[in-house]
Amino acid sequence: MNIIASMKEKAKAIQGTVVLPEAWDVRTLAAARILLDEGTCKVILVGDPITVMQDAAANDITTEGFEVWAPDCHPDIEKFADYLFERRKAKGMSRDEAAELVRRPLYFGVSLVHFGIVGGMVAGAASTTADVLRVALHIVGVTPGLKTVSSSFIMVVPDTEEGDDRVFLFADCAVVPVPTAEQLADIAQSTALTCRQLLGEEPRVALLSFATRGSSEHELVDKVRQAKAILEERGIDFAVDGELQADAAIVPSIGERKAPDSPVAGKANVLIFPDLQSGNIGYKLVQRLAGAEAVGPVIQGLAAPVCDLSRGCSVEDIANTAVLVVLMSQR
Repeated sequence: MNIIASMKEKAKAIQGTVVLPEAWDVRTLAAARILLDEGTCKVILVGDPITVMQDAAANDITTEGFEVWAPDCHPDIEKFADYLFERRKAKGMSRDEAAELVRRPLYFGVSLVHFGIVGGMVAGAASTTADVLRVALHIVGVTPGLKTVSSSFIMVVPDTEEGDDRVFLFADCAVVPVPTAEQLADIAQSTALTCRQLLGEEPRVALLSFATRGSSEHELVDKVRQAKAILEERGIDFAVDGELQADAAIVPSIGERKAPDSPVAGKANVLIFPDLQSGNIGYKLVQRLAGAEAVGPVIQGLAAPVCDLSRGCSVEDIANTAVLVVLMSQR
């Protein structure tokens, strides 16, 4: 069973609820149909019910089982506005502005997540990443104890030296361009949680660098060492090591030779890249040259499950990301 099929089965057992706020995009409607037909989760669409149903019919999408919520008609809309106002009034937001914003699909969708009415939200097919993350930060904020929102990709690499497919998490590949040592530590901590939530595996986290265990001295290496020290000070409950070169992190024979006493070397399943350039380049190279399946990005570090999409996403991308959100809702 491939990784997506496995995660779908887990999501079906949870029977969570996901809000898809971009109901004006036909891909969202088609994804909702897939999720309902497969029994993956319950779906809430945001918009005018009559318009959404007409749009679906015009695109030959069956609307049986669709739930469409109009923000103006929701009984908690004023509670949503009060909450947003309290969070943002110090930044100059007025109560009237808050009342207007929570009637917009993204703000309404994230409000449903924050108040536990739905398990999570998937958006970005028709909205920018900046818009999705800004709304999420305004309402749900960052996971307590962390300061950084980041991303990870699930990488399913076929036919490895060990003879089987291997599954890794790569981070950060989409959000933080030049992380500080503290941000690297946050990214590692968030990705470890993602590993447990989505893969059901214990994380073995490698903080990657161009050096392994003192083989080179450079300020870039120092930053990776500092990130490890920060994690150790936090008393984290997962295995972590660094600085490690990529081969030392994932190839058992090289890990044993370069870092024989490491709890991670040679068997890492979470790879934390030192910056966005290396992370983004790395995942695309593995995807294209090794034929790996890349699932994501998974947005992590938020206090509640909100996932972003590329505006070029497919219907399947939306449906698969909803599966991730259902699993992430089980914290």
